[in-house]
Amino acid sequence: MEKLNRVAFPLIVAYLWIIMILFGAVVLETFMIYPNIFRDPPQSLGLAMEFLSVRTPGDFFPPLGFLSWVTGLGALVAVWRDKPVRWWVALSLLMIASDGVASILLFWPRNTIMFTEGLAVHSAAILQQTAWEFQTLHWLRLAFNAASAVAIFAGFLVYYRQRILDRPASLRAQSAPGDRRQEMAPV
Repeated sequence: MEKLNRVAFPLIVAYLWIIMILFGAVVLETFMIYPNIFRDPPQSLGLAMEFLSVRTPGDFFPPLGFLSWVTGLGALVAVWRDKPVRWWVALSLLMIASDGVASILLFWPRNTIMFTEGLAVHSAAILQQTAWEFQTLHWLRLAFNAASAVAIFAGFLVYYRQRILDRPASLRAQSAPGDRRQEMAPV
């Protein structure tokens, strides 16, 4: 149990960090990249494919999304006995897993239609419809990421308050010399 307590803080911080990176990337995509990609399909899709010829969102999001699942599960296991924190971490993990499942089921097939097959296989009308569906469904992805980020941030704050700030006086006395929290902490 003591080993689990020692890894809980680094795991929850790592998970928080990864989720914040994912959320920031999704926000950037939503408000900066997608308006350019979906400006005038199918022509803008071709331009996007040229621009994204070296690295694509598909190179970034799936590995980082998987890493978020792994660190989220690790954080959940590490804080399992701490009920208030557990529910925040579980909610965050559920939201980011829902985003991943939505991406696999809803977005990956549309990405294939728009960016792999393109005009060689589909008509301009199909590509326009697929682009509209993608953009409309993307708000679901943004909501999942926002909910995941808010939940893990709340969970981190609860964890930090319970485990770090509200440590028993005996543990505070063992703090490093000059630790201002020791002097300021209520007795």
